[in-house]
Amino acid sequence: MFEVQNQPPPLEPYNLFKSDAVLCEAVKREGAAWADNELTALGGTLGKPETIQLGFDANRNTPVLRPLDRFGHRIDEVDFHPAWHALMAIALKAGLHSGPWAVPKPGAHVARAAGTYMFGQIEAGAYCPVAMTYGSVPTLRRQPTVAAEWLPKIFGRDYDKRFMPVREKSAALVGMGMTENQSGSDLRTNTTRAEPAADDSFRLSGHKWFLSAPMCDAFLILAQAPKGLSCFLLPRWTPDGERNAIRILRLKDKLGNRANASSEVEFDRAYAQLIGEEGRGIAIIIEMANYTRLDCCVGSSSLMRQAVAQAVHHTLHRTAFQKKLIDQPLMTNVLADLALECEAATVLSMRLARAYDENDKEATIIRRVLTPAAKFWICKRAPFVTFEAMEVLGGSGYIEESIMPRLYREAPVNSIWEGSGNVMCLDVLRAFERTTEATEVLQQELADIGDARLQSFAGRLLQRLCAADRSDETQARVLVRDLVLSLQGALLLKYAPPAVADAFCASRLAGECATVFGTLRRGLDLHAITKRAAPLN
Repeated sequence: MFEVQNQPPPLEPYNLFKSDAVLCEAVKREGAAWADNELTALGGTLGKPETIQLGFDANRNTPVLRPLDRFGHRIDEVDFHPAWHALMAIALKAGLHSGPWAVPKPGAHVARAAGTYMFGQIEAGAYCPVAMTYGSVPTLRRQPTVAAEWLPKIFGRDYDKRFMPVREKSAALVGMGMTENQSGSDLRTNTTRAEPAADDSFRLSGHKWFLSAPMCDAFLILAQAPKGLSCFLLPRWTPDGERNAIRILRLKDKLGNRANASSEVEFDRAYAQLIGEEGRGIAIIIEMANYTRLDCCVGSSSLMRQAVAQAVHHTLHRTAFQKKLIDQPLMTNVLADLALECEAATVLSMRLARAYDENDKEATIIRRVLTPAAKFWICKRAPFVTFEAMEVLGGSGYIEESIMPRLYREAPVNSIWEGSGNVMCLDVLRAFERTTEATEVLQQELADIGDARLQSFAGRLLQRLCAADRSDETQARVLVRDLVLSLQGALLLKYAPPAVADAFCASRLAGECATVFGTLRRGLDLHAITKRAAPLN
């Protein structure tokens, strides 16, 4: 009888928190050590075989649109597989959708970032409504009457999948609709109209090319009001208990993120409430976008972590040419290089999350500059990491029974969501132009680190930031790349083991970044770097 040999066991069960040295260190360092027990519990839940299976099931059984009931009445509902609902229940129970707002405390955003970092490794599709709900809270607080009605439900942790008015539910989720087919990132050309009604509400008519997570209980929408582009809360149900006039035209057939529903919709005088000042829609909704951009950084970092964990686990158990794969010199180089990219992304994401916990001027500047910069670079790196990690597994990583194809398909989306790479880089340029202290704050982040490679690399960056041509848009990607690499290098030099910091500076700061992984120079402690990345409980 045929016997299967030399095949690694599945990476399960394992604790996604305790098996990740980089994450554990970052949580403690960035002010959330108090969350160790709850993050350990969540990491254990997520690493159970049955939880891991939920991610596969939710992707194989994608959402189904039901525009009409059997009698022909409009219902515009989306059906999800039970696995999706089970994953959402885990996320809400852990407070990943609103925990830092419901129970504010020092380090709450870091703790929540660590939880979503683990959750995204199991199923990133369910991450989308969680991220948008998290980001919606500061925006909704701009309208106290709306906040009083909605925030108690948003803070609820008892996931409620029922399609009914929010007042009858135990918890609520919030989605978002900004993009229209003719405008893309140029939101001021949106054509959806908002007409004032007698009760101080508005009626929205128009079209959205993408409405994210249409099963949510409400959506933050941009529409043209009499005084200009404005932000509105559009609930699925009107105050009198009727289905709101949201017509779901289709669900998008996407490359990845397939467990999550993304829709194209029309509004036919749909009931909506103004959020904030009329005519200030972009400024108001961008606050939500800042938090969801943070989640793009965390989400891409989590995809990298799962890809690297799978690759290292595979090579620990697979033998080729009389050696474990992990001990084959060239494979060790590839794994160490991947681990460097992952650790750099993780430490920067968690440092950025701490800036959302702090309220001083420096933290405000860091959020303004670093959020779009980190989103640009980290999200750009994720597809390369997931691809290379898939290759480590060979054919076993290319088949759909493996998580690797799902990670690879998922990886590009965070570069596209919440603003493309070009939009992020231009946003960074604007931040430096409008925030006079930004360069000084950056200098403080890079100060007192005695590494000649970082000093030289960051010195050239700071010279460009002080030069007259720093606003040259053609070089924006170069500047933002170097900004992120400088900060990653500084963080690793401060907090990572010497082997990690030395290899990062040698490969990322001392010369041009390599176009492929596995090109680390001789003399680096590659085994120490790879061992640190192993998912060992």
